[in-house]
Amino acid sequence: MLTIQGNEFYLKGKPFKIYSGAIHYFRTLPDCWEDRLRKLRACGFNCVETYVPWNLHERRKGEFDFSGILDISRFLKTARELGLYAIVRPGPYICAEWEFGGLPAWLLAEDGLRLRCNEPRYLGHVRDFFAEFLKQIAPMQINHGGNVLAVQVENEYGSYGNDKEYLLEIEKCYRENGIEVLLFTSDGTDSSMLSGGRVPHLLETANFGSGAKRNFENLRKVQPEGPLMCMEFWNGWFDHFGEIHHVRPAKHYAMSFKELLNQDASVNVYMFHGGTNFGYMGGANCTEREYQPTITSYDYDALLTEYGGYTKKYRMTRKMLCEHRGITPEALPPEGERRAYGKVQLGKTAGLFANLDRLSAPVKSVTPEYMEKFGQNYGLILYRHVLRGEYNGKLSVDGLHDRAWVFVDGQYKGLLWRNDKKNTGVGLGAINGSAVIDVLVEGMGRTNYGPKMTSDRKGAAQIRIGNQLLYHWEVYPLELEGRHLEELEFTDASVKAVPAFYQGSFKADNKADTFIRLRGFTKGYVWVNGFNLGRYWSIGPQQTLYLPAPLLKHENTVTVLELEKLPDNAEAELVDKPVLQGKKWFRRKS
Repeated sequence: MLTIQGNEFYLKGKPFKIYSGAIHYFRTLPDCWEDRLRKLRACGFNCVETYVPWNLHERRKGEFDFSGILDISRFLKTARELGLYAIVRPGPYICAEWEFGGLPAWLLAEDGLRLRCNEPRYLGHVRDFFAEFLKQIAPMQINHGGNVLAVQVENEYGSYGNDKEYLLEIEKCYRENGIEVLLFTSDGTDSSMLSGGRVPHLLETANFGSGAKRNFENLRKVQPEGPLMCMEFWNGWFDHFGEIHHVRPAKHYAMSFKELLNQDASVNVYMFHGGTNFGYMGGANCTEREYQPTITSYDYDALLTEYGGYTKKYRMTRKMLCEHRGITPEALPPEGERRAYGKVQLGKTAGLFANLDRLSAPVKSVTPEYMEKFGQNYGLILYRHVLRGEYNGKLSVDGLHDRAWVFVDGQYKGLLWRNDKKNTGVGLGAINGSAVIDVLVEGMGRTNYGPKMTSDRKGAAQIRIGNQLLYHWEVYPLELEGRHLEELEFTDASVKAVPAFYQGSFKADNKADTFIRLRGFTKGYVWVNGFNLGRYWSIGPQQTLYLPAPLLKHENTVTVLELEKLPDNAEAELVDKPVLQGKKWFRRKS
């Protein structure tokens, strides 16, 4: 067991320092886990840390999944076989720039449900999840022959609330489900964060990206004794769509990392390897001024790239850490092959509207309602209304989350975007008699941090023309999982309007990592062999989507859903390098 004596961790009766790096199993394909973990060990680390995404493990209430990319037991066993210890952070909230901070979207379907506090209904859902999930890691604790040293209670709770009874309930839930190892909390070192998130009898750890001496001094004010540990030492940062790609210079990072090592502290580098927000899993931030969706890549400017490549930061960290620990660096594993497979003609097309009944079963609703009310977690949702009478006004969507395209009798009329504060609606033109009004709404990731996350339902609250609310809708939930693509009816003739699916194929005799670039496309999603690689948007900074080699077969199918604009040339290009446009010095007060 990992124990605490004075200001030191002890393991097997000896003083012990944790040198950990973050790798999220759910952001990296299982066939890549061993490679990333070997590179972690080769860099001089002795431990791996991971969050846990409740929203993937329990996509539907009471339906649990611990297979494939969600097989955390396999991930931990792989780390153990390589001689690495592990830290697990199950939340239930994880932030992590992940959809809804890892909370399942179905929580938002319950009226009046309060999240992340000592609220009986919410805690009931948490207990149900932990009762299943903790079975996966309880046997992997170090006192049972596994490698799990410690488990975190909640996550950066002091940045959100101050309900200590809630934190104690999470601790109790862990203990009741067989978690015996060291428990801890983690927070920023602002006094209010430490005051709100700290539980006195648990070890408090700190999160920051520089200024180790100063930040540990702040921690010591509330925790005079105990081992010092930075649970998140930020070596980079994440990107939002439409922003410049964040880069933290290696020399700046190295100076800060050296200062931390000189404090004789334990550390978890966040991120060692970022990975990818596959599918709909990119989260968002929401300030008073705007909504900021996170890009698909979680490269994070980390020590290892999204595809597992070495960086200058990696080599500098390896040198410093191995010298600090007094160990001889082991041989570096190969970086991994990347290949440019060339252009892929997307010659088959299928209109989304023409395939609605193949993609979704419509639901009748008096009012539009958010997608969570229809049992839908992610993707798009279509609201259809038959408008009868004489109209010549503008259509508005109240509570729009996040982006809506408006059609009248199949003809595109305009776009609404939740960040357009001065948007006065979309003109419908003259209607006399009847017309079919379609409002297609895309959810671009629920807010994962801050007070607005609990109200970020997706879809529309109400739809109106002028001040007149429109009632009686036919609603099509469009979660668009890989299995839905099999139902599409493709033709060789090009469609004349979007939204539409485009499909083509390519061969990969020698499987290697590659990257999909969609010049001429504007906004949408990409699937390869039914696997959703994630969102693309031409506003950047990300201009390519990572396609890992394990997803490839001899014959491969690429499907693109373009939402915004007919492409100039319906083709994809498979290139051997990622494109993240622009650079910006990462600088954050900490």
